[in-house]
Amino acid sequence: MSMDAITAVSQAEAEAKATVAAAEAKAKQMVAAAENAGKLAVDAAVVKADSEIQELRRQAEEQAKALAEELSVEAAKKKAALRADAQAKLEKAAALVVERIVNS
Repeated sequence: MSMDAITAVSQAEAEAKATVAAAEAKAKQMVAAAENAGKLAVDAAVVKADSEIQELRRQAEEQAKALAEELSVEAAKKKAALRADAQAKLEKAAALVVERIVNS
């Protein structure tokens, strides 16, 4: 082989090694960038999920508070109705007792 051919082969081998090294470095960069992007996406999803959970919790508390208020109003109405009914029955019973005492 001539000296020119040996030099050309050596140069081609060096270029191939440099190309492989550059490709490996580029691949490592791409993997690191993808991992970083994945971590950022996960972090963003966690923040979004936390925000949604807080909003859902707030809505649930508001609904529970409104329902509790409705139940309280309804219970107060039933209490007043029962009290009025009991008062009416008490008055009738008292009148009946007085009537029996007077008629005795």
